[in-house]
Amino acid sequence: MSATDWLSAGFVSAGTVFFVAGTIGLLRFPDVYSRLHALGKADNLGLGLLVIGLAISADRLLDVVHLVLIWLLVLVSSATTSHLIARNALKRGVSPWTRSDR
Repeated sequence: MSATDWLSAGFVSAGTVFFVAGTIGLLRFPDVYSRLHALGKADNLGLGLLVIGLAISADRLLDVVHLVLIWLLVLVSSATTSHLIARNALKRGVSPWTRSDR
């Protein structure tokens, strides 16, 4: 394996770690707001690292452009969807978790 293969594998592995961390946050956090935060941050960073890893090993520039466009689309749609879910939860009276909610 060449150095670029190792570098690509490192970025893809790091991205996978962030995806797993976001999934654990989704399962473990107590309320909708903190779950949205975990998914929004960890998944966007995980996808960014994954795109970097795949871009390093891409053969054509067009493939890199497609990967970056997909990442940007996910960034915008994730932020918009998270905002809509949080606003809807707030309108329905879902209050954020506090330590006294145990």
